[in-house]
Amino acid sequence: MKELRIFCPATIANVACGFDVLGLCLDHIGDEMVVRKTGSGQVTISRIEGQDLPLEAANNVAGVSAMALLKALGSKQGFDMEIHKKIKPGSGIGSSAASAAGAVFAINRLLGEPFTLNELIPFAMEGEKLASGALHADNVAPALLGGFSLVRSYDPLDVIRLHTPGQLYATIIHPQIEVKTADARSVLKHSVPLKKAIAQWGNVGGLVSGLYTEDYDLIGRSLHDGIVEPLRSLLIPRFDQVKQASAEAGALGSGISGSGPSIFALSKGEHTAKKVAEAMTQVYADSGVAFDVHVSGISHEGVRPTMSGTP
Repeated sequence: MKELRIFCPATIANVACGFDVLGLCLDHIGDEMVVRKTGSGQVTISRIEGQDLPLEAANNVAGVSAMALLKALGSKQGFDMEIHKKIKPGSGIGSSAASAAGAVFAINRLLGEPFTLNELIPFAMEGEKLASGALHADNVAPALLGGFSLVRSYDPLDVIRLHTPGQLYATIIHPQIEVKTADARSVLKHSVPLKKAIAQWGNVGGLVSGLYTEDYDLIGRSLHDGIVEPLRSLLIPRFDQVKQASAEAGALGSGISGSGPSIFALSKGEHTAKKVAEAMTQVYADSGVAFDVHVSGISHEGVRPTMSGTP
């Protein structure tokens, strides 16, 4: 096989209480890539459609991730990538992670899968470092593994794929403003009061337990963030109103998707998720800010091949 077309899914990182350690994979929202072997001995990007991003591999998250994988293998094989961006950078739903995860998945598949999906995560993290300045895995892990992911440890890296309840749906509203991950990280404090840390640990444990037992009420009670959200929410117009409207429409809970500005809500059942979408829309309808709203299941599969260029 010399060429592979893939779908690279959007993701929600942090999932309220799990800053830098929890993430989930969305269904049917994402980018498309075409990766092919070449005789150049180099990683190149011949085309980027949809967004104005660097074509130079060393300045692009997909290129950096690809080069990290090939360096680890000691491979001189050349690859060229076409990237069809449908996730806007700075949207908070894993634009850079989709490119990074897609690049390493496709190259690994074209080379005969020398690495497992879990083993690809560190290479994709190198791309995330280029984008945000931090080696975080809470987007690239679910983008590669599908479902929910928990980063138990970064040193050494230990990523666990969690159970995903079948009736869990996500609603996402994306205000058309850009919040760069690096900027969103700059507003965070370097220390956390013990009382807040204890509450956060309890919520992370509660969320993981709720996922495995499919206890939707427990999932909802656990979707609280007293550490990051109070600081980052100031960067997002009408954040509190969206949270309130989502709760009134029946959402289990809500929060900032990744570094924002997208806001997510989790619901039991697609019907409720669509009601939440209507409520979010009403909040932003007269805001003067353009926005998109999506309703998505949680995909059990991450990056995946596609013959037609669609998931």
